Amino acid sequence: MTLARFAATLFCAMALQPMAAGAAQPDAFPTRPVRLLSPFPAGSGPDAVARMVGEQLSKDWGQAVVVEPRPGGNGFISMEAVRRAAATGYDLGVVDVGHMAINPSLFRKLPYDPVKDYVPVGGLYRTSFFVVVSSGSPVKSVAELIAAAKSSPGKVTYGSWAVGSPGHLGAAQVEAATGTQMLHVPFKDTAQLYAAVANGEVTWALGSYATAGALIQAGKLRVLAVADGQRSSALPDVPTLEEAGGPRGVDASTWVALVAPAGTPAERVEAISRAVRAALDVPEVKARMATFGFVPAAVPGATVSEWMRKDTPRYAEMVRRTGATTD
Repeated sequence: MTLARFAATLFCAMALQPMAAGAAQPDAFPTRPVRLLSPFPAGSGPDAVARMVGEQLSKDWGQAVVVEPRPGGNGFISMEAVRRAAATGYDLGVVDVGHMAINPSLFRKLPYDPVKDYVPVGGLYRTSFFVVVSSGSPVKSVAELIAAAKSSPGKVTYGSWAVGSPGHLGAAQVEAATGTQMLHVPFKDTAQLYAAVANGEVTWALGSYATAGALIQAGKLRVLAVADGQRSSALPDVPTLEEAGGPRGVDASTWVALVAPAGTPAERVEAISRAVRAALDVPEVKARMATFGFVPAAVPGATVSEWMRKDTPRYAEMVRRTGATTD
């Protein structure tokens, strides 16, 4: 081989090396803005957390993360938008236990399949519900609430923000576990609900610290217990239902998570999941979430799938027991 021919061959080999190295590397993500489609209204707890996490992801990724609230239609508007989005990871959905574990039993004709149409990316947060009554109520303990319900079947009332909501079905769990018969009174939204409890229009309700906290702090609502297996960091002095003399095993906590359209590449889902978990672990994000009483759920998609497998049959039984339906 002549010296000129050898030099030409070496040049070609060196020129091809960067191309081969580049081809072996995974595609960069993201290279453009990412959308978080949400069925929750602007200003709600899930919306606030989505924005906190989105801000942190924007810093980490160097790309905008835009939260788009699409409330209404029982969450179907947002769920449909995510279902129809390209499976690239650039469109994600904010969901909760209602969308993924309750709706399959609540709606006979659900326009989406929680298992087949989406792939869980990871958790965002979990939160507990407190048993609250009016500060002027004669009921001052869980034991007194149960006794009142047993002595006057159908007379003690509990409210919720919607038929089939976690607040409704969680309260129904308490009703079933205590062997009592109470009357459910649904309201249009949480503001109306907790105002009604504070005014004594309904006896009690389940409320998260994010939704009922203002009235609790104002002294208009009395907290009797937390409907969970462990105390809440939001109100650590408040006993669990069991500690307060109520039934054992009632879990009315709820969760919020991120999902991607079905078919999104597994490696892309895992990359997003890792980034979300890192964002949830940032001290500033944790501190801001704590003001709502939210506990960061920095878990992978597999854990969210497990939550769904556990909660779907549990809530199906409560829907059957209460006869709740929105069709």
